[in-house]
Amino acid sequence: MSRVLSGRRRLFRGFLAAVALLAALCPNAAWAGVPTFTVGWSVYAGWNPYYYMYRSGILDYWAHKYGIEIKVQRFDYAASLDAFVAKNIDACTMTNMEALDMPAAAGVDSSVVIIGDYSNGNDAVLVRNDLDLAQLPGRPILLVQKTVSEYLLQRAMELNGLGGQIDRLKLYNTSDSDIVGAFLGDRSNQVAVTWKPLVSEILAQDKGVREVFNSSQIPGEILDLLVIRTDVLNRPDGSGKRFAEAVTAAWYQTMAQLTGTGPDAARAIAGSAAASDDSVSSYENQLQTTYLFRSAQMAVQFTTSATIKQKMNLVREFCFQHGLLGQSVYSPDDVAILYPDGTVQGRKDRVRLRFDDSYMQMAEQGKL
Repeated sequence: MSRVLSGRRRLFRGFLAAVALLAALCPNAAWAGVPTFTVGWSVYAGWNPYYYMYRSGILDYWAHKYGIEIKVQRFDYAASLDAFVAKNIDACTMTNMEALDMPAAAGVDSSVVIIGDYSNGNDAVLVRNDLDLAQLPGRPILLVQKTVSEYLLQRAMELNGLGGQIDRLKLYNTSDSDIVGAFLGDRSNQVAVTWKPLVSEILAQDKGVREVFNSSQIPGEILDLLVIRTDVLNRPDGSGKRFAEAVTAAWYQTMAQLTGTGPDAARAIAGSAAASDDSVSSYENQLQTTYLFRSAQMAVQFTTSATIKQKMNLVREFCFQHGLLGQSVYSPDDVAILYPDGTVQGRKDRVRLRFDDSYMQMAEQGKL
């Protein structure tokens, strides 16, 4: 009997030794017992830093500090939203509008943990043949429908006294991966609405194309966010909160590099440009039209201001008017938004989108 126990002990010690050796050889491998999370991102100036953050080791450093693993996965934009709604990924970069009309409208309770920037000229309405906004009704318009591109187009029409013509716009749904080729490859397409770097690529290749409206004319209305499912944040083992803390800490370390000077800044810019196979000069051009909340303090100030409620009200009204908040929704109040001060836009029993500034506050206070 004692020999049997002794043999089992030797086998067990051997097993532990093998596990220890595997951990030493593969320190970055996710293994059973380590909570693993996935962040989805798509190409955009304000989201490319997630790629750099991952490739540089910054994200791994903070993930390991919090005892978790974090993966980063690139998608086409619409596909990233679908993956998030389907709960195939835990967090996703998206705009404030898509946070409402995708997960929130689908009943997926979600929390904004990072407000990274707002588009300050990155999104644009492009035309050929010197068309102006008044000439757009009746002409084919290429864009990714039900996204901020459609929102930008409507705001352009409204702010130029053309709101009554919006119903006459002919929208052709075109994915972000196809829109450059579709617009440049067929000159009968005279209008496109998209974002940088696609805007820059189109303008560089066809000198007959110009902007007639861009997002700098609606500052703060197109916000770029990191959104985490609320059920992930609230996991009983606390791993979801550690995930939010780790990714927030990594984000602001990355921002400090990206907006700083010297070799670290050069590496961060080059690494973020590589996310979309851009040149450094092209990416720097995109950053000029991106209003980055460089610090957690800036982001917290915006998130807790009256301004964000005004901007979000415009967006939720647009989503409701276009039937983007789901079926059987009879008011924009049926998909409600909770703000850090506890106020709710909409019905308190229908909160689906939450602006949670607690992680940004922790970063601001040096508590991460």
